[in-house]
Amino acid sequence: MNSDSDLQIAGDILAVQHLLQPAPEHPVTVADFVGLARSVAADRSRWAHLVRYDATSRYYHRLSTGPGHEVWLLTWVPGQGTGPHGHGESSGVLTVLEGRLTERTERAARSLAAGAQRVFAPGYAHEIVNDSLEPAVSLHIYYPGLTEMPMRPASAAHARCGQPAAVSAT
Repeated sequence: MNSDSDLQIAGDILAVQHLLQPAPEHPVTVADFVGLARSVAADRSRWAHLVRYDATSRYYHRLSTGPGHEVWLLTWVPGQGTGPHGHGESSGVLTVLEGRLTERTERAARSLAAGAQRVFAPGYAHEIVNDSLEPAVSLHIYYPGLTEMPMRPASAAHARCGQPAAVSAT
């Protein structure tokens, strides 16, 4: 008997099938995708051996795919960035694994340290840049899988957001 709770289960709970939720085959909620990203980030053996840096272009490697989603590892040397872009019909979770990246939108610039996560919906436009002096590594999950990355013109607002604002890692 658990003295910390008034709830007691009598008999075999596994015999009550209608009370059990089936395990989902793949992530289905924002929290599930954030959890998947945290799980992959915590398992360095899954991605650390794949880290490569390329001075001429961002390095990327698809770590895995699942029903309707993709998981990507990206590396960034100082000065590398995406340019302003969207993600078509895909939603996403960006997790900084090592280093620091800056996310710029028309409204703000955010400094993202290791452990920081950003979740975005379809239609969200941003620019990611490594404007630090050290390389960075990030993890990206897209649902559905990324089929387009339309580039956006740089706006005056992006130019005004050149200095990153500090934010806490979440």
